[in-house]
Amino acid sequence: MSIPPAKLASAIDHALLHPALTPRQLADGLQEVRIYPLASVCIKPSAVLLARQILQVTSIAVCTVAGFPHGTSLTAVKTLEAELALQQGAAEIDMVIHPGMALAGEWARVEEDIFSLRKVTSEAGALLKVIFENVYLQDDQKRELCRICTAAGADFVKTSTGFGYVPAAAGGFAAGGAVEHDLRLMRSLVPPGMGVKASGGIRTLQDAENCLLWGANRLGMSATKAVLQQAAVEFAGRE
Repeated sequence: MSIPPAKLASAIDHALLHPALTPRQLADGLQEVRIYPLASVCIKPSAVLLARQILQVTSIAVCTVAGFPHGTSLTAVKTLEAELALQQGAAEIDMVIHPGMALAGEWARVEEDIFSLRKVTSEAGALLKVIFENVYLQDDQKRELCRICTAAGADFVKTSTGFGYVPAAAGGFAAGGAVEHDLRLMRSLVPPGMGVKASGGIRTLQDAENCLLWGANRLGMSATKAVLQQAAVEFAGRE
């Protein structure tokens, strides 16, 4: 696949979500990518005002998270978190479902989260992306989540936070992320007008191109600068 760098950039949600990032590092990270025509920068809720200030003369949307990264907050807490972020200028909310409730089949609790966040984002004219954390889930649970998100009118379904891990067979832990099986499955289960966001482990241009090929139309990643620089070199070489 050969994709123009600007087109690739327009599919990227640049992630600045590591818990140890300082305010200075967050500001530097925002300044570093503001030159690219990204879809959004996904920032911590406490840094929405900072992101809005630095990105204000760009076309880049301010995205933030709710219930991140574990998804175990009360619905009221996730909703308030989203409301406050929207009031401060966020235009997109990436919310995390409660994985334990999905695993238990407590779908009413999962629906409560998603429908509540859909209500506040709709009222604000903002996008809602719903994070499944697929590393914990079976395909039947992913299918049910896609059904709920479709019913709620979510704008995107998303593979993972990038912070989910499970024990690996060979020892240690395996990270959840954007894998072909999940992306193809999610794309097949939601309407054409609903987006699919790949997130977790997208570190190279090949990773990004693969995710787009498998059905994603947004890419959550932190290696944005390196990937776009690689894309510019390779695209120039093919002209």
